[in-house]
Amino acid sequence: MALEDAGRQIDHAFTREDLKGASFENTFAGATSFLRRRYTKDLRGVEVAVTGVPFDQAVTNRPGTRLGPRAIREASALMTYDPPYGWGGWNPMEELAIADHGDLAFDYARPAEFPAALRAHIAGILDAGAASLALGGDHSITLPILEAYAAKFGPLALLQFDAHTDTWADDDAGRNDHGTMFYKAVKRGLIDPARSVQIGIRTHNPDPLGIAIIDAAEVHRNGPEEVARKARRILGEGPVYLSFDIDALDPAFAPGTGTPVWGGLASWQAAAILQGLAGIDLRGGDVVEVSPPFDTTGATAVAGAHAAVEILCLLGHAPGRR
Repeated sequence: MALEDAGRQIDHAFTREDLKGASFENTFAGATSFLRRRYTKDLRGVEVAVTGVPFDQAVTNRPGTRLGPRAIREASALMTYDPPYGWGGWNPMEELAIADHGDLAFDYARPAEFPAALRAHIAGILDAGAASLALGGDHSITLPILEAYAAKFGPLALLQFDAHTDTWADDDAGRNDHGTMFYKAVKRGLIDPARSVQIGIRTHNPDPLGIAIIDAAEVHRNGPEEVARKARRILGEGPVYLSFDIDALDPAFAPGTGTPVWGGLASWQAAAILQGLAGIDLRGGDVVEVSPPFDTTGATAVAGAHAAVEILCLLGHAPGRR
């Protein structure tokens, strides 16, 4: 297979017969599944199911992340020819059986029903024996996902890239807020705060609930290699869930997000940290808060697609998967 195959490959999202292999469609053409993986609801033989969660009704500032999954899929068409850089030639498209499981179906006019719908959707993926990689959507989507994961694996370590801790106090079970879901996750026993770490934080919160914080200033001061080593020590050897909020990146790299904060990570720093975490027991992940209307260049969606591919690589390097 080579670039000359672009002359005959088209719409691999529907026409490809296998779950592995690169795709050489013209970047600017064809159906835009994530990495040109096959769209399917049949998860037999699938190791990772990529799924879109186009929900943004829990934001505190700018909306638009409901359009994130579509934009990330389109941006990922740039990445289907070659292995991701920095992984020594290891290619998740060749090594992992990945499918695009499509988007979650929900009634936008019944937001109170959304968390249960998402929880059941992710539980179905896990019951099929696959890991999930969710494309958001605002960050509140991570709570129902964690509920499904904790029901299967018990409390997990949370590895969070973010400008905000999202642990502001909120004891109202009926509220769905993208700034309070990890408070609820700790209180409900979904994550183990002693094994959890948040990277890139640069906003104040009086009570991080025992979760370790490696703020953006520490990343800049000590470098990504030391940050990765410190994060590995905190995470330990148990199961991990990774949530990558695109606003972990500085607005210079990812302006298309709801609550941008200056002083954030550079793209190269995030990539180096993620690659330095190879071997953690990652069970699933998400990329959230990509809001295309606030970035006409598409750079934020490109960053989101790259973050998602790095998560695939970490899934492929997790114990028991290689």
